[in-house]
Amino acid sequence: MTRPRPLTVDPIAEAKRQWTVHGWQDAAAGMSAVTSVMRTQQLMLARVERTLKPFGLSFARFEMLRLLAFTREGRMPMASAIARLQVHPTSVTNTVTRLVKDELVQREQHPDDGRAALVVLTPTGRKVIESATAALNDVFRDVGLADDDTIDLVRILARFRKEAGDFSDPVQPPDPL
Repeated sequence: MTRPRPLTVDPIAEAKRQWTVHGWQDAAAGMSAVTSVMRTQQLMLARVERTLKPFGLSFARFEMLRLLAFTREGRMPMASAIARLQVHPTSVTNTVTRLVKDELVQREQHPDDGRAALVVLTPTGRKVIESATAALNDVFRDVGLADDDTIDLVRILARFRKEAGDFSDPVQPPDPL
């Protein structure tokens, strides 16, 4: 796949200029920040998706398999997967359905809760996720930023996410008596 030629002007900088010209100076920097993050997400996701395509995985499917592979037994309740992946339950259900079809995971009845289902990584799923992770780590090792910039970016985005209510600081255990 050939890459498109770069534009001769930064469209986000031009949008910021237009925002200012039209009297929205007070919103111009924020508009630039939001659209920059959204465009960057598109670029990063495209690179990730290209890397995962040979494994028959989307990033959503990769995340589910990787989450299961991180567990001791390669299994977890659907409800836990939904909470950890922070996506709509329907999206997780659809992802799991496709992974079951491809024999990368299985659904099992929860041993203690007849209403709940477990998602279980198959041996084939484990092989696929380990190979896909090795390939994706090449992307993660070089996201296109200097190491210090990457660290700064993660800190800034974590602060934003925390202030937006995405997570809170973990509760510190009390000092021993």
